[in-house]
Amino acid sequence: MELGASIVGLAILARIASRFGFSAIPLYLIAGLAFGVGGLAPLYVSEHFIHAGAEIGVLLLLFMLGLEYTGDELRENLKTGLPAGGMDFLLNFPPGLVCGLILGWRPLPAVLLGGVTYISSSGIISKVLSELKWLNKPETPTVLSILILEDLAMEVYLPLVGVLLVGGSPGTVTLSLLIAILAAFMILVIALQFGHRISAFVTHESDEIILLSTFGIVLLVAGIAQKLQVSSAIGAFLVGIALSGPIAEKSRRLIAPLRDLFAVIFFFFFGLEIDPATLPAMMLPAVALGIVTALTKFMTGFWAVGRIGVTRDSRLRAGIALISRGEFSIVIAGLGTAIEPQLGPFAAAYVLFLAILGPMAARLLR
Repeated sequence: MELGASIVGLAILARIASRFGFSAIPLYLIAGLAFGVGGLAPLYVSEHFIHAGAEIGVLLLLFMLGLEYTGDELRENLKTGLPAGGMDFLLNFPPGLVCGLILGWRPLPAVLLGGVTYISSSGIISKVLSELKWLNKPETPTVLSILILEDLAMEVYLPLVGVLLVGGSPGTVTLSLLIAILAAFMILVIALQFGHRISAFVTHESDEIILLSTFGIVLLVAGIAQKLQVSSAIGAFLVGIALSGPIAEKSRRLIAPLRDLFAVIFFFFFGLEIDPATLPAMMLPAVALGIVTALTKFMTGFWAVGRIGVTRDSRLRAGIALISRGEFSIVIAGLGTAIEPQLGPFAAAYVLFLAILGPMAARLLR
């Protein structure tokens, strides 16, 4: 009953958003705030299902993005996207770092806040691109290459700060980094070199078998990636890249309804994780930092897409698409709450502001 009532409530919010022509994502986030820890009526019975559904939602969003591109396109985008990735880091990591130091935090929590401001939300951005039918726009490959490079950067960043937080030795730090980089490289090579075999395994006349095979491979690869300390989202994205030919179109048709369901659960769960009582004290500095880093992300996308010679509208779309922060930012903040209690509430207020601003700005541009 609790789960059913929650999903019906989300359906009503989606109807309201559709009626007035704006993205439902902010409404899902606010609903999560209302029914999460410290909210009006916390959900306890459905907590485990919603948590698992949220993780699946991110994986399916990234898998469906991967289906839009081939391995050759991914190689080319990563090569041409390196300057944009570097600019992304230079513009978006320092504001968080500087803000943490201004707030009087120690260097390590400030570095964590730099990570919070650096990485965009793959889950929210992919949902917005799909919602607004921007997947086939000329700027989208550049936006995706920036997101992939951010996720790859996290394969170095997260093990590094994780070891530093527990006071690891230089040898431990080096070993963790090598394992993460090697695992990411292996998954990338398997997806690009053996994609045709994966496609052949999935291909079948039965929609049921294709659905089970595709869904199972996405979860399996993402789980293996996570065990190897690689982003599970990258694993799901690369499975989408690996599928090619007619099977890609069939998978898109069969997985799309599941993606839509679990993506909504992801945004709802995102709000559930934030205690509304922690937001007011941090809202003002978090919004100020959010405005600064919304501008720096906009500059990143605008500059990156401008390098490929597209129209001004494409540059505007790319800049606005990158504004949202989300799941990774919350994960990074969670690492440092033991050494800096203010980091969690600050990051929650910051992420909530940009998770609402990003989709709304994109809808207004449309």
